[in-house]
Parts: sequence; structure tokens; C-alpha cells
Amino acid sequence: MNRVVVTGIGLITALGTGLEKSWNRILNGETGVDKIQSFDTTDMPVQIAAEVRDFDPLDFGIEKKEIKKLARNTQFAIAAAKMALEDSGLVIDEKNADEVGVVVSSGIGGMEIFEAQHTSMLNKGVRRISPFTIPGMIANMAAGNVGIYFGAKGPNKSVVTACAAGTHSVGDAFEIIKNGRATAMIAGGTEAAITPFALNAFANMKALSTRNDEPQKASRPFSLDRDGFVMGEGAGIVILEELESAKKRGAKIYAEIVGFGETCDAYHITAPVAGGEGAARAFKMALKEGNIKPEDVGYINAHGTSTPANDSNETAAIKTVFGDHAKNILVSSTKGATGHGLGSAGGMEAVFIAKTIADGIVPPTINYDNPDPECDLNYVANKAVKKDIDVAMSSSLGFGGHNAVIAMRKYK
Repeated sequence: MNRVVVTGIGLITALGTGLEKSWNRILNGETGVDKIQSFDTTDMPVQIAAEVRDFDPLDFGIEKKEIKKLARNTQFAIAAAKMALEDSGLVIDEKNADEVGVVVSSGIGGMEIFEAQHTSMLNKGVRRISPFTIPGMIANMAAGNVGIYFGAKGPNKSVVTACAAGTHSVGDAFEIIKNGRATAMIAGGTEAAITPFALNAFANMKALSTRNDEPQKASRPFSLDRDGFVMGEGAGIVILEELESAKKRGAKIYAEIVGFGETCDAYHITAPVAGGEGAARAFKMALKEGNIKPEDVGYINAHGTSTPANDSNETAAIKTVFGDHAKNILVSSTKGATGHGLGSAGGMEAVFIAKTIADGIVPPTINYDNPDPECDLNYVANKAVKKDIDVAMSSSLGFGGHNAVIAMRKYK
């Protein structure tokens, strides 16, 4: 089996476009959550989100005539993939194109295209539906277009598992290289679903925070007074590469990815099973594949959505898996800073654990000022912590009972 390492990173969040901008603001305890500016929310119950406001697709080689044909989540994916490839120094050409693949996913896809074209149909008739609607909105087009833009001809797919999609993508890409089906993979998640329809659909199921008067404090993972998640958008892309190939070309290595766990609660369409039993099994699977002792894990980037059900059950899952060592693990949710990126979240958070291992600093859980007795781990409250981390894990838990966990360790 091949060893797999992270050699490149591309990141877009509400904190900024580009790895260093977002990462530095996360470490400083800042948030990208604010009042929504992209549409009028005056009569809506939820008026806040974590919007990306500094992104220009023209900066990333997307031609002006193509912008209307590409959903925003696809634009994010192309841009983040470009940044990740440049960071890695990996050049895709006719010599290696067949050996480079893509697994980039979204939980929802091109929602803004669907909404606009459906409105056009209702107002103007069926003949006014754009012929670019379907190839623009379907969820696999982020992966497809990344392959097209960069000439990656290896395995290419999109995994649609709601909020677990980004982590499933990184995990699947890891397994593809591990099993010798590709030498390098462009992997991660992308999402841009902050639209009137999607926002209010989530709001009507009571999943979102309604802390409209304090948007910066609305996403408060693990706090007693959490009242729902805050929608975010963006993309997190990593370049995964077979170790010997990376060494041969002198690539820098952020971390080695060593384990992947994926399970299903088989319980409920939106609620997690009591005690986080499904998530616990995913953690155990990733530990087993990575040959990791529970006591070796120093950091977990938790799903930590700031919903009452998720945070307590995820805490329970961590305690089940790690026992007495759970209290020694630094656990944080970066969603207070980025919002919940849905299908992009796992991609973003794969970036965060790779950076944590590479830089020796753990990002904080912001807005943690009212502890919940049921959430009693070390959540890196409000301030980043400098610590050498040998093994880090990231968990993502999606509607439908989808659970995905990846494990990375310091490259040695």
C-alpha cells in the first residue's frame, strides 16, 4: 500500500480568499459571520451567514464569458484547486495527466442557478430556461470542471453526503492513491448555497441560529446557549500525493494522511443517533486504518456545528472512543469563524488539521463563553494554542446519518 501525503493547499472562506488570510484570521479569533449582503433578508427569520466577499473569479483564470455558465461553488473549486496546485508545485502535463485525479464535492451544488432559472420559467415560460442550467447546477460539475481546467484525467467523481461530503472526498482520494489507482489527487469540498431558497429551507426546519442582532456571536459551538448553525460558503482543497512521487520532485509535505473512517447511523434523516454511536465507529475505523493508538491523538477538529444535538452527541462520541484520554485532546470547531460550509466544511477542515500539524498551533473555538455541562472537553476556548501535534483528526457528520473521519500525522 502506498503512503499518502498532503503537498498543497487551497482555501476560500468568509474570512478571506487564500490560505494565509483565512488561517491568520482564524488563529486571531476572528469570524466571517455577518449580516447577509447578497440579497434582502428584511422579512426573513434568519438574516446572517458567513459570506465570501473578496472573491473574483477573473483572478483565477476563469474567463468572463464562462462565469455565468459556472455555478459559484464550481468557481470556488476551480480557484481553490489552482491555489493548491501552485502551492504544491505539481504540474499536470501529458506525462502525468492520467495519474492525477479529482474528488471534489458539494452537498447541494449550484443552488443559485436552480433558483434563478426556476424563477425565469415561472415568469417567462419554459423556453426561457437557459440550456446551461443542468451542466451549471448539478453537484458533480465542480469535480468535472476542475478536471477540465487543469487537465487531470485520472479518477474523477463527486461524493454527495450532505455536510460530510468534503471529508468523504478527502478520504476517498486518500484510498485511491493508497491502492495505486492514481499518483496524485485534487480533493476537498466546495459550496455556495447562501441563497434565499436554501437559507429559508434550513430556517424553516429550525436548524439555523436566529441570533440576528449579534451575528459575530451566533455560531458558538459547544456553548450552552447555542441555537443552531450559521450557513457558510467557500472551498477547501488539498493536493494528496503518493509519498515517493512527492519526494522525487522535492515537494514540501504538510502532513501524512493515514486513516479514513466512514459509517452510517441508520437512524434518522436529520438527527444523530444518541451518544454519537455512528460517529464513534467512524473514529475507530480511522484509528484502525492509521494504526493509531488513541493516546497518540493530540487534536480533533470537530464537526461542532453549534446545534444542540450535534455538539453534545459528538462530544459523547469522542469520550466513547478515547476514554480517559479524551480530556487530554485539544478539540475545537472552526465553524464559529467560517460558519458551516455544508459540503465544503470537510475540505476546509482537512486544510486546518494539515496546517495545525505543520505549524504546531491549534485554532480556537470562538464564542465559547457559556460552557455546557454535557460538553466537557478541552475546546481550545477563544484563543489559539501553540502545541506540537503528532496526530490530528477531523470529523464531519451529515444529514442522512453520514459520518466521515480522517486522520493525519506528522510526516516522519
